[in-house]
Amino acid sequence: MHLPTQRTTAPASGAPQASGAFPSARVLLRCLLRTWLVGAGFNTRGMQNIGLAYAIDPGLVQLYRDPEALRQARVRYATHYNTHPFWTPLLVGIFLGMERKIAKGLFPADMLDSVRSTTVYTLSAIGDSLFGGSVLVLWSLSCACLVVAGHGSLAVALGALLFQGLLVFKALTFWLGFCEGLTFLHRLGRWNLINWSQRIKLFNAVLLVAFWALAWPGNIAWFLWLPTGFAFGAVGMILSATGISREILAALAVAAYLGLPWLLGLVAGLLPGWV
Repeated sequence: MHLPTQRTTAPASGAPQASGAFPSARVLLRCLLRTWLVGAGFNTRGMQNIGLAYAIDPGLVQLYRDPEALRQARVRYATHYNTHPFWTPLLVGIFLGMERKIAKGLFPADMLDSVRSTTVYTLSAIGDSLFGGSVLVLWSLSCACLVVAGHGSLAVALGALLFQGLLVFKALTFWLGFCEGLTFLHRLGRWNLINWSQRIKLFNAVLLVAFWALAWPGNIAWFLWLPTGFAFGAVGMILSATGISREILAALAVAAYLGLPWLLGLVAGLLPGWV
């Protein structure tokens, strides 16, 4: 009597083999915490790619049980990666959600490269303008105004409050990126963050004037401040129109200020009675 033999179909060569396990809360938490170390492995070739690979690796290990499939998944994150660090949790969440679908055969692995290049550079531009050029400046100017006004404890409290807000922001965007994937990017686009960064920059200009007023020694001659404000505005318009480096212009202004007494003394020696 011959027993029937069971025939099994081997998976296609190179196809990823999913573990079938949904990334657990512990694994997701490890990935989220590792995003804080994305800049630790910064290098001039891949920028933040080592930090990205380190952050997403616990999720890849759980998603892929086949060593070759795991190796291929890790290779996908060895290429160039650079964006504002505040967006890294969101991107890691999106990439983990896509890897889960790639492991199940719902998405081709090549799709990740195109999505990654588009989202990373778009969010990088938004992050540099919103966080680096607006929100962080708002925090520093606000704390400076509070310290100069004699409210150091409020400055510390404000810093702690904003840090807690950053923790919530990173955790929330990580979770939404993992659950909603690319759909969350459409919602993010409707928030119009670029225009919000411009509004914050205008408010930062007001805070800068407030800081000068608080830190200025003696009485303030407003009739002298107004022409100075218009002069700074004109210089800003010239820089924006011509593309001249702000650092070079600032260095020339400092040099002219420091050299003005020497120049006046020289003119007085050459032309006595004119100065």
